[in-house]
Amino acid sequence: MHTIPRLLCCCLLSIPVSVTVMAQQQKKNESYHLKIRKATSPVKIDGVIDEQAWKDAEVATNFRMVLPMDTSAANVRTAVRMTYDQQHIYLLVENYKLGDGPYMVESLRRDFAFLKNDNFLLFMDPFDDQTNGFSFGANAAGAQWDGLMYDGGKVDLSWDNKWTSVVKNYDDKWVFEAAIPFKTIRYKKGITHWGINFSRNDLKTTEKSAWAPVPRQFATASLAYTGSLDWDTVPPAAGPNISLIPYLLGGVAKDYDKGTPAKFRRDVGLDAKVAVTSSLNLDLTVNPDFSQVDVDKQVTNLDRFELFFPEKRQFFLENGDQLSNFGYANIRPFFSRRIGLGTPIHFGARLSGKLNKDWRLGVMNMQTGKKEEIGLPAQNFTVAALQRRVFARSNVGFIFINKESLNYDPSKVEDQPVYSRYNRNMGLEYNLASSNNFWTGKAMLLKSYSPGKTGHDFAHAANLQYTSKVWNVSWQHEYVGRNYNAEVGYVPRQGYIKLMPQVTRLFFPQLGGVLSHGPQLNTTWFMDERFNRTDNETMFTYGIVFRQRNTLNVWGSNTYIRLLNPFDPTNTDKDSLQTGTRHNWNTVGADYVSKPQSLFTYAFSARYGGYYEGGTRLMTNAELGYRFQPYVSIALSANYNHIRLPQPWGNTSFWLVGPRLDVTMTNTLFFTGFMQYNEQQKNMNLNTRFQWRYRPASDLFIVYTDNYLPEPLHVKNRALVLKLVYWFNI
Repeated sequence: MHTIPRLLCCCLLSIPVSVTVMAQQQKKNESYHLKIRKATSPVKIDGVIDEQAWKDAEVATNFRMVLPMDTSAANVRTAVRMTYDQQHIYLLVENYKLGDGPYMVESLRRDFAFLKNDNFLLFMDPFDDQTNGFSFGANAAGAQWDGLMYDGGKVDLSWDNKWTSVVKNYDDKWVFEAAIPFKTIRYKKGITHWGINFSRNDLKTTEKSAWAPVPRQFATASLAYTGSLDWDTVPPAAGPNISLIPYLLGGVAKDYDKGTPAKFRRDVGLDAKVAVTSSLNLDLTVNPDFSQVDVDKQVTNLDRFELFFPEKRQFFLENGDQLSNFGYANIRPFFSRRIGLGTPIHFGARLSGKLNKDWRLGVMNMQTGKKEEIGLPAQNFTVAALQRRVFARSNVGFIFINKESLNYDPSKVEDQPVYSRYNRNMGLEYNLASSNNFWTGKAMLLKSYSPGKTGHDFAHAANLQYTSKVWNVSWQHEYVGRNYNAEVGYVPRQGYIKLMPQVTRLFFPQLGGVLSHGPQLNTTWFMDERFNRTDNETMFTYGIVFRQRNTLNVWGSNTYIRLLNPFDPTNTDKDSLQTGTRHNWNTVGADYVSKPQSLFTYAFSARYGGYYEGGTRLMTNAELGYRFQPYVSIALSANYNHIRLPQPWGNTSFWLVGPRLDVTMTNTLFFTGFMQYNEQQKNMNLNTRFQWRYRPASDLFIVYTDNYLPEPLHVKNRALVLKLVYWFNI
């Protein structure tokens, strides 16, 4: 019989009914309307306001301030116009200046960092469900921003599609003009009212503003606070929409450590995007390649459990939130990095999008090849998720994950097989989001199915959070059974119960250089399945946000750990502390981040305190950056750890250094080069990438990678890849 501790079963129903009733209320900015009419003349995307269509368009202005405070009208003026024809939605924005001096931009790179650039963003909810949508925008130098919106206000910037824009600078303003094809977005036929909002970030005045007001504790991307875009008639149908994206690749790689001959690559592959309906999309891939993706950022690993490295491959990221965001940060039943890293992907398909205003679907199937040297057979991965909206902004979701080994024959491996015959997971999830976004939460239940593992194969978690201008109060608990198994997920720890309450209080001085300040108290308790304590950490933090947007946090913590497995506290294979040993220590630390509007930016953090076996640990981290805007950005990160322990470990020091150079010659021509020196792993990595976007969504990549053994300097391996991608519509 499968059991979950009774305390946690009761908590599954702990989200109050009153909160869900709140979610049925009308959205907050219902009175904000912008009419969009069909263009009365052709529109040329040039940043010049000389077409009759723009003179006839309605203007959205009178933006409200969001930061530093949300109690007044914006100081910088912004004026927005929208129109359309049979193929495109057109957007024209006048971003007026306040005072003299240059604009603040980081670079011409696409999908820039929001807080480090003068920029304008459009948030569009074409289902008016306050949950999913699209975002488009640009910084003052013309770099584009686009992303898929999900969870009511998050933006997935990995989404990359075809649209055109121009930014033109004038003495008193910068003008952003864009044409977004109807084929680029997904929307439900027949809906004439879309949710919409506009956001402006002006670093010179340190002001963030929005057309439809947004409370300062929320991002301006929050779809709970959109106004309404009112169409003069039903938006045009997108029509047939099929895109083919083939690639050609050539490359060479050599492993100097193994002394093997150089391996040459000659690959070809194809991606396809098919609009099944105006709101449902089919993505196909054959022999995909992700060699142009940035390598992982290295870290000094002093953790007892598996580290998390984010997915960066675009096929898995685009519109993948319904699959990859199911669960919690450390209880992910599906983690796409389990597919195709170290093994070839032969083909895959994903069907995703909206069935109607209330139902959302995501289905993916991937086929990988075998790897004979380790006895790994071909495997098939299937993930399916179905989501139903309830109340105004909440939803209920179901997920199913299946990993199947084809031609299963464990006898081909002499030792323990490196794979299982199958692994399956099923789960239910309720996501709460009140109409004003003050109440958010989640409740989840998962079960796994694996050969030879029965009983205690459930996982459950729930959280509830209240966020106002001055208070942030949250509760979260988790239970993962000792036999819960998610081979296609990220669940680094099994057999535990976790409790994690947190409370934050903010104060807002009327005058002076401090915008807000306040304390935060949080504690995290881990117990085994019999409620015996294994770990806990209690932390008190005091945070300060200055009016120039620089921040300072100081904190202190107490940590207790009872080891459940042998552990080397330096992760250098010197020796291990024994299972069951107990360790307790105190730590103090501070973090500072400089104001983003400076050409020279920096961030520092440090911690000092106890460590395992009565030892001590000092950690310092620095990130420095300088930009020659908008063309060159130089960054340097450096991390240092010094650990004092009794023998056999003694004194141990680790450096992790990573300089980076970004050159954006134009908004279609980019070069990135960075080096990572990791003393703990005894590795130095050099990576350079040249990208030429020779036409919208079509690229030429040249990627060069080296790995060195730093002492003495010796090449371990190196690779060079040239990849050409072309996007064309049928």
